[in-house]
Amino acid sequence: MSDQTSPFPIKPFRFGVQLQKSGSGTEWVEQARRVEAHGYAVATMPDHFDEQFAPVPALQAVLSATTTLRASALVFDNDYKHPLVLAKELATMDVLSGGRVEVGLGAGWMIADYEQAGMTYDRAGVRIDRFVEGLAVIKGVMGAEPFSFDGEHYTIRGHDGFPKPVQRPHPPVIIGGGGPRVLGIAAREADIVGVNGTLHAGVIGPEAISTMTRDAVIDKVAIVADAAREAGRLDHIEMNVRTFFVSVTDDREAQISAMAGMIGVEEQMIAESPFALIGDVDQICDTLVARREEFGFSYVIVGAGEVDDFAPVVARLAGT
Repeated sequence: MSDQTSPFPIKPFRFGVQLQKSGSGTEWVEQARRVEAHGYAVATMPDHFDEQFAPVPALQAVLSATTTLRASALVFDNDYKHPLVLAKELATMDVLSGGRVEVGLGAGWMIADYEQAGMTYDRAGVRIDRFVEGLAVIKGVMGAEPFSFDGEHYTIRGHDGFPKPVQRPHPPVIIGGGGPRVLGIAAREADIVGVNGTLHAGVIGPEAISTMTRDAVIDKVAIVADAAREAGRLDHIEMNVRTFFVSVTDDREAQISAMAGMIGVEEQMIAESPFALIGDVDQICDTLVARREEFGFSYVIVGAGEVDDFAPVVARLAGT
């Protein structure tokens, strides 16, 4: 008998890898093919101005080099590109890949990107308002009919987007959030909801780490569930977590201690955080099953450095 407490229906596991860069085009293609060969379902990329490839051309290269692997930004910053332009690029990628694109979109958070580009770092409420409009534009121009939109931030006049994506009415949308407002938006608008740490400070620091505890995640999942239930979307949503503290090891206790010391938190926080996966293959598989039953997390993303070590977990759980 299941001990499920998650309000979300249990969905099959799928796994992704967050990629950033490689030494050459050949290495990038080889990395993508290795990810696919290990059974991962999705290759994702961040969207920042630091040392990473530009996500649109890099993800298209991933799609062109593979046959089953899906691709998504985790996530595109709405402020960096007009949503009509992004929609056209993503629809083109979806057509060229035969329908393997997922639309990841966010309001933007990394203050260093804005400073380096000389872009105004508006308060969070403004960035979120603009992101909500951007998502509406992306969905609208991918629709079957010419689309018009009059918003505070974007105006679209009778645009009949071309090409239309293979996946209808649009590719699956993933939105990740750490605060109540974005989590609520994700529950109402996204197909995939990612639960994140809170990034109000514009950097990954103590504030973000303090909101990655088990208790914090319980509260975040409850926000998503309440909003999804009110919108009649509980059955529709796939729950996602991008793990950051990952180690496949036979000495779980020692690795937890080392990681806690490196980050400057209590060992219990690392041991219990849904953003951590530490232990041997059996322990990690058991942990993932338990977290799916408690939180609904069935779509789990690891970093590029874990591709090979984490592969036995993928082999055991993917699709189950």
